[in-house]
Amino acid sequence: MRFGLSFLPDSTPQTKSPAAYYDEVLALSRYGDRAGLDYVKMTEHYLHPYGGYCPSPLTFLTAVAAQTTDIRLITGCVLPVFHHPVQLASYITMVDAISHGRLEIGFARAYLPHEFHAFDVPMDGSRARFEAVVAAVARMLKEEGVDEQTPYFTLRNATVLPRPTQQDGPPLWIAAVQSPESFRRIAELGHGLLITPTGRELDNSMVELYRKTYAEHHPDSAPRVMASLPLVVAETDQEARAIADPHLNRYLEVWSSALDPWDETVSKDYHQYTGLAASIRTLTAKDLRANGSAIVGSPEHVAEQIGRFQERMNVDGLLWQADFGDFGGAAALRSTELFVEKVRPQFPGVAR
Repeated sequence: MRFGLSFLPDSTPQTKSPAAYYDEVLALSRYGDRAGLDYVKMTEHYLHPYGGYCPSPLTFLTAVAAQTTDIRLITGCVLPVFHHPVQLASYITMVDAISHGRLEIGFARAYLPHEFHAFDVPMDGSRARFEAVVAAVARMLKEEGVDEQTPYFTLRNATVLPRPTQQDGPPLWIAAVQSPESFRRIAELGHGLLITPTGRELDNSMVELYRKTYAEHHPDSAPRVMASLPLVVAETDQEARAIADPHLNRYLEVWSSALDPWDETVSKDYHQYTGLAASIRTLTAKDLRANGSAIVGSPEHVAEQIGRFQERMNVDGLLWQADFGDFGGAAALRSTELFVEKVRPQFPGVAR
């Protein structure tokens, strides 16, 4: 099992300046590299406090690459429906070169209505657009002279430069939230799965669907699953809860606000999303802690929670959200240090 850091900013200029936010997450990334953590991950979003501080994960990961030597970099995720595949593939190979082959790429379908409106991309039909862009990018990372004819773009003898630094290109992952079709399709395509469990109970049924489908279509290789979860480690459980709960509640507030358009939005490509904001609004920090969607406590309790999570989900890696609800600075760094010093040693065989 691997461990890393996962960032999805939910700040505003009123709560934290962009410069302060990036100072904090870059400091955490440098520490993660020195401490032997495996990954730094960043997500793409626009026009809202939920993720809006990072419209370009690849730009952020370039900065991380310049300040680190070993830690791997992963987008978590880029949103292909808002990009041309030549542009996206070219940016990917550039960061792969700058990082000397440390890049991995996570894709996500995008699911926030305001982003589709901003880019004038229809939600209906976005699954097909997503798959077309991902397929074209995957081909251009491995092949030269790529030809593609789709309703969304045309490629003629496309060979992106620079060529990938990693043989066969960076490993590819796709995020899924709750649609069975997404979990099934990711498995059929043979990509790794990224998840962020959040709900009233920790449900592993979709992950098992992914694993079962993967085994049916790719019997000669193994499925890969990584999960991102908020983490706060302190000397005692009481101290950890006191630190974590205000930030977890803020995170839920910002996230539900981004989902507000789903109160009235309906899309044939997002069958289970209408009403999602109402569901998230009912959650509290206590709910996330109780169901294992956030890991909070003393080093001993955190290790126990990781063990229970693994019994249920059996993931290959856990990427710790260290910036949720404006959490950051010295408190986030101390939490990460306690994890590295007192929790990670209880899980043998995870060092890079």
